[in-house]
Amino acid sequence: LTTPRHIEIQVLADKHGNCVYLNERECSIQRRHQKVLEEAPSPFLDAKTRKAMGEQAVALAQAVDYCSAGTVEFIVDKDKNFFFLEMNTRLQVEHPVTEFITGLDLVELMIRVAAGEKLPFAQKDVPLNGWSVEARIYAEDPFRNFLPSTGRLVRYRPPAETETVRVDTGVFEGGEISMFYDPMVAKLVTYGKDRNAAMDEMARALDRFQITGIANNIAFLSALMAHERVRSGEFSTNFIAEEYPDGFNPKDAVQDDPTLIVAVAAAMHRAYQDRAADISGQVEGHSRAVSADWVVVLGRDPHPVSVDPADGGYDVTYGGKTLKLRTDWQLGDSLMELTLDGKPQSVQVGRADVAYRIIHAGTESRALVLNPGTAELYRHIPEKQPPDTSKFLMSPMPGLLVSLAVAVGQEVKAGEELCVLEAMKMENVMRAEKDAVVKEIKAAPGDSLMVDQIILEFE
Repeated sequence: LTTPRHIEIQVLADKHGNCVYLNERECSIQRRHQKVLEEAPSPFLDAKTRKAMGEQAVALAQAVDYCSAGTVEFIVDKDKNFFFLEMNTRLQVEHPVTEFITGLDLVELMIRVAAGEKLPFAQKDVPLNGWSVEARIYAEDPFRNFLPSTGRLVRYRPPAETETVRVDTGVFEGGEISMFYDPMVAKLVTYGKDRNAAMDEMARALDRFQITGIANNIAFLSALMAHERVRSGEFSTNFIAEEYPDGFNPKDAVQDDPTLIVAVAAAMHRAYQDRAADISGQVEGHSRAVSADWVVVLGRDPHPVSVDPADGGYDVTYGGKTLKLRTDWQLGDSLMELTLDGKPQSVQVGRADVAYRIIHAGTESRALVLNPGTAELYRHIPEKQPPDTSKFLMSPMPGLLVSLAVAVGQEVKAGEELCVLEAMKMENVMRAEKDAVVKEIKAAPGDSLMVDQIILEFE
């Protein structure tokens, strides 16, 4: 099949011979056959194909006297021909998107039909209102080929639930994400009157989803929300492999326009400086005056700004334009809700040593805010080079060292198995990247390893 799509039909049947389909779910955006984003309805189907697929799904359920909620999955080609894949005789992870567009509580209906009740509606009564999108929040690092991440949820603050935002989760702040279970942390589901509205709501909700202590895939999900093919609905099950053939890299999440980050960093710095200037006990006539002129440094790039307090926020002059940043943010808050020239934004903020940590649209930025003289000197400071780790095999993730396939003094060839790591129900075979000789073994089978812990050293 060319450009295949994975589309499934939700069915619901009682013990009295009644069976209905509750429209479809689009599940084509997948990684390694695991769903990443789901939406309902599908941007690809028309009413005729929806009806034909729904009727086939109902016929299948009735042929086996099925009773309960179930999902019939299909592969659909570019010409809208559909082919049966499988039936899942249970409630799916992505069922909330169906609940949003139909207004039905599938869990309640499952319980009622299991108790022998008749379905309270017929096929003609099934609504399809608006659009819904679900994103799966995983404890995995998209910048390290989606390897699992474990540890304590130092901060776990999902966006507030509203009529258009729903969060299904089973974890809590301070809880532990262990290596023994599936890496799903939460399901974030949004709703809108149309597809664009639902996706815009998802992008905003991802900006407000705060997780620290473990790596997570929010940056990747935010990048998907901004991707042209996702927005247009022009994708297939090959989408991630086609668009990210070398994996997801930091450059895939970098914002082209730094204006928001610069403005937020400048406003935060001015707030901290104003508080510092209010310290008591200053010598009369020598009180500290806070300058309006600063330089925001992102990476090694300087961004001169001028920032002045204003009613309800700050006026930030940057690039010859005065930006009106308005917010009720207080020092120490980890989420800044603001408007920049009237446009609402949600930005996660914090301190990182002497820098400011700013997260927006899946991008984490470290901003230094320096006075102009210090910024000029900073330009001449050489960048610290990362250490040479080419002679080590290090654990790419937290996990259990299951086995070692080499011994000290052994010659290994590129591609040869070195060891096996296990994490989150998956075994990962580590292989030699080049020909080498094992100099020392620094871990033993059965050891629990941390990220970047050395397993082997080569000569």
